[in-house]
This record gives sequence, structure tokens and C-alpha cells, in this order.
Amino acid sequence: MLTTTSSTDEAAPADAALSAAQGAALYRLMTWLSPAFPVGAFSYSSGIEWAVEAGDIVDAPTLQDWLCAMLRHGAGFCDAVLLAHAHRAAAAQDHAALGEVAELACAYAPSRERHLETTAQGRAFIEIARAAWHSARLDAAISACDGMTAYPVAVGLVSAAHGVPLAATLHGFLHAVVSNWISAGSRLVPLGQTASQRLIAALEPVVIGTGARALIASLDDLGGATFRADLAGMRHEAQYTRLFRS
Repeated sequence: MLTTTSSTDEAAPADAALSAAQGAALYRLMTWLSPAFPVGAFSYSSGIEWAVEAGDIVDAPTLQDWLCAMLRHGAGFCDAVLLAHAHRAAAAQDHAALGEVAELACAYAPSRERHLETTAQGRAFIEIARAAWHSARLDAAISACDGMTAYPVAVGLVSAAHGVPLAATLHGFLHAVVSNWISAGSRLVPLGQTASQRLIAALEPVVIGTGARALIASLDDLGGATFRADLAGMRHEAQYTRLFRS
């Protein structure tokens, strides 16, 4: 849902049409986080390629376990927290806070390839969103980041500048990230289309739970325990044959 109703308001009919603002917010969010939006996410595996070669991921259950860990205790949760804080700072036009979040997001990348992945996608996301949906508030938020635009920060500030609610943005972002991870895994393991969709379904409660945690987390809560995934990202840099850039 893109809006909430207070307990004192009358419940809207189940088939009530979205307002123009709600429809625009949903339309833009679906567009920005669609696999067709050209941020180059398909070029990155977040270390999954090395994990497959090393034998850590060999089938759908082991891929599910790997992604659950990344969501709950690794990049998924950390990126969600950074997105939430970037969105709030941009919505409040607190450019000092936004700049600090942007800098922190780049510093948190645990490997060279992970840094390339998040900053390249962040730049592409901002450039394309700004070209298609211009906003003066967006220009000011981008300037506050001083060129440091990791992907979750980019999604957060663009969504805030266009009035897309944080909770919806956060869950859409996590769904897009998980879908890309599963897409990479399906090509590397490999997995069929049905198995891939079952994985997306199985990870639904993990995505929802991670989003809920991120909404109430402070920047002091940032941190991960997915050491094997971090090592996978580092070792991928020296992997002999590669399909992906990370």
C-alpha cells in the first residue's frame, strides 16, 4: 500500500480508485524498480558467481539459504537501512544528513567490486530518473551527495523527491534486489523458471521482515555477519572465468 488510513477515517471502498498522486507514485515506483529500468543490475551477482564455483550454492535450497542470510544479516538489511535514512533526509530536505548517509553508504562497501556495483547502479538510476522525471527537489538532493550515490541512497532520494512513500519504496527495493540475485543464481546453478519463482515466493516473509526491521533501525544498527558472502565478493575479483562484474 502506498498510503495509510488512520483509525478515525472511514475505510475506503475496496474497489476505490487511486488518487492521481497515488497512481503517479505507484507508476513511478514500479517503473524505477522494474528489471527493464536500465541500471545494469543484470551485470552483477553480488558474489553469487564465486559462491557457485566454490560449491557453497549448488541448488535452490542452498541459494535460498544464502539469500536469506544476505537479506537478514548482510547487504540486504544494510542497504535497506541506508535507503530509509536517505529517504527521510531527502524528504525533510536535510541535505547535511543526506550527505552523511551517502558517504557512509559508499564507505560500507566491503570490496572493490561491491563498491563498483552499488555506485554504478546508483549513478545510472539517478541519471535516468532525472532525465525522465525532472524535479528541482531532486537536483538539490543530488548535489548534497557530492557525487557519492550508492544504489540504495539513489533510490531513497529519488523516491522522496517525488513523494513516493518510504515503506512502499523500501519493500519494492528489496524485492528488486532479491529478484536480481535469484536471476543471477538461476543462470549460474542453473535453475528453471518455476524453481526461481518458488524462491521468490519463499523469500517473501524474509523481505517483509527485513523491510520492517530497516524502517525502525538507526545508522548505529548497520553491520553484517555474512563473512562468506563478503569473501565471495572479494574473491570474485580474481575469478578466472566470469559472467558477472561482481
